[in-house]
Amino acid sequence: MRFDFRVAEIPSRDNTLNESSPNTARSPQLDPPKWAHHVLLAAAIYNLIWGAWVVMRPSDFFNLAHLELPRYPEIWQCVGMVVGVYGIGYAIAAKNPARHWPIVLVGFLGKTFGPIGIAWNLATGSLSMEWVWLTIFNDLIWLFPFAAILFFAFDVANRPHASPTGETLDAALLRFASQRGETLRTLSSQGEVLVVFLRHFGCTFCREALDDLRQQRAELERQGITLVLVHMGDNTEQATFFDRYGLDDVHRISDPSCHLYQAFGLQRGGPSQLFPPGVWWRGFQAAIVNRHGFGNLIGDGFQMPGTFLLKDGRIVKAYRHKTSGSRPNYCDIAITPLNTNTANLESHPSPSC
Repeated sequence: MRFDFRVAEIPSRDNTLNESSPNTARSPQLDPPKWAHHVLLAAAIYNLIWGAWVVMRPSDFFNLAHLELPRYPEIWQCVGMVVGVYGIGYAIAAKNPARHWPIVLVGFLGKTFGPIGIAWNLATGSLSMEWVWLTIFNDLIWLFPFAAILFFAFDVANRPHASPTGETLDAALLRFASQRGETLRTLSSQGEVLVVFLRHFGCTFCREALDDLRQQRAELERQGITLVLVHMGDNTEQATFFDRYGLDDVHRISDPSCHLYQAFGLQRGGPSQLFPPGVWWRGFQAAIVNRHGFGNLIGDGFQMPGTFLLKDGRIVKAYRHKTSGSRPNYCDIAITPLNTNTANLESHPSPSC
């Protein structure tokens, strides 16, 4: 089965921007992918049939597997009843997987811990290998589809509350202004501007990036480069967050709807960009080893970051992260010659210039 994570947007009658609030728009209606409905419906049917079988004929499984009959078959029948109840839950979740994700999560946890318990009892000799077949069909074959549904639900929950505007870069440079009231177009006409688009504030890589910028800021300013931070939070509410890194006086642009991100061509990441094995290791290093930690998700958890050098309203250089864990050297992006491949401008162990 091929899992397509694309979400269909159902156009509403009025999907245009609200003129009185240029940074907001109607949220698109999101239609879940068909495979999610089919998976949950199949799980519901399987659970109901399996549960009814165990309740009505509790000895059948043990006879087929040539196992000793349980001393208290009523307990085994209770297991069948619980499995059947899960089936009802999956049938409800199949109607709207994004809305009923807690049901899917509970099922996913059960299908995760069940095999762990079976494996432990196999290792200790409490159970025989015949139980492996039970956990394969009851748990293991459903793990990846359920994880994919949870990923989809998380994606939907974190989408910006606005539709893409299709705004051009020139228009965005004129519209978006920092907390000081200066637009990117104005700033870039006064000199080179390094625009850093951040991940959401809870992301450890966002915190790592701010710490890197704290260390590299002096050299950037010595080169006459103005630093601008674009984020998905509120400038006033997040002022203390930036102050923690000594960047509270830097130009900051709030873009909770990610319109400016879109104007610069920054997309929402997929599983291969957000959760590849290398990112898990990088996350451990950043959060635990380097003590950047993590926090509450403020912004779109799927939005990819990037860094751009602007001059006179034009993008002079661009660095778009391959993964959420990519770590650029900001001084290199700002200062290196134009013919340098920005894909190679990863930060060294010491992020200072």
